[in-house]
Amino acid sequence: MSDQQWYFDTSSGEVTQGKTSGWDNRMGPYPSRDEAEHALQIARERTKAADEWDED
Repeated sequence: MSDQQWYFDTSSGEVTQGKTSGWDNRMGPYPSRDEAEHALQIARERTKAADEWDED
């Protein structure tokens, strides 16, 4: 059974299907290629939301 999830490789900036890089360079899994391509934006938005929650 192959890994159908998508990942963003932070060292190369590439999006891959399946775990092709080590855990320390991999963000995901994401259900679609599009979401994996926006991994850094998603992480920034989540961090901002968490920071705002902490301030409250």
